[in-house]
Amino acid sequence: MALPHLMTALAIALVPSLAFAADGKPLDAAGFDARTVGKTITYFSGGEPYGVEQYLPGQRVIWAFTESECKEGRWFQAGEFICFDYRDNNGLQCWTFFDRPEGLMARFQGSPESEPLISLQESDKPLSCPGLNVGV
Repeated sequence: MALPHLMTALAIALVPSLAFAADGKPLDAAGFDARTVGKTITYFSGGEPYGVEQYLPGQRVIWAFTESECKEGRWFQAGEFICFDYRDNNGLQCWTFFDRPEGLMARFQGSPESEPLISLQESDKPLSCPGLNVGV
């Protein structure tokens, strides 16, 4: 293989990892917990509301897609990912989180080139979930 072709192939192979590296170092469990516990965060994707999550002590969460019912779950670290288990048919939802100046950013596992979730609103108020007994 000629050197120019080899360099082009190498550059193409590195593009996803370079874009991923530009996000910075992913948050680990301790960093994620310190950044989120006690907060209710609204996430946006592509400028549109995506969902809201309340982060409780003990790695517990309550999630609601916009205008959807709330789901209780737990999160844990798996490698560089923070994975969420809502005990439903969707299985584990694993994300890489970054603490950026513009807000918390999350990229779905296996899709570093996809539109990330960005936290544009944060609150200390609990998520409003009629009928859900969460008992802090």
